[in-house]
Amino acid sequence: MAKLPPKTNSQQVTEYIEKLDAPVAQIVQAIRQIVLSVNPEIGEEIKWNAPSFLYTGEMKPFNPKEYKRYIMVMNLHKRILLVFPSGAKVIDNTGLLEGDYADGRRLLYIKDMDDLKSKEAGMKKVISDWLAQVEK
Repeated sequence: MAKLPPKTNSQQVTEYIEKLDAPVAQIVQAIRQIVLSVNPEIGEEIKWNAPSFLYTGEMKPFNPKEYKRYIMVMNLHKRILLVFPSGAKVIDNTGLLEGDYADGRRLLYIKDMDDLKSKEAGMKKVISDWLAQVEK
């Protein structure tokens, strides 16, 4: 029997979403589409047991433990929480990002699809502002 090629990161994200309960899966898929629509150099993968989004373009060398490529990681335990690991570097005029953590992360809670739709433009702005600060 021929060995199957490894699944792409996008295939892994799709399979992850397909296993979620319907209302959450719809919201997560919508978040995915929003994030990926911001810039073609945004990629996705399963990291920390959830869909995560990262910058795939050229960057200055850095310690991999700094996770500088990661724009946003989903936390789907009991709620939909979007974690921006280095969100503190973005001047957030949208008021969407919450928290003041010493490690620089900021959080965005999504209650339901209507809440997501109301935050979509702000999310795109936060992600665009984050991308503008990438050290290339």
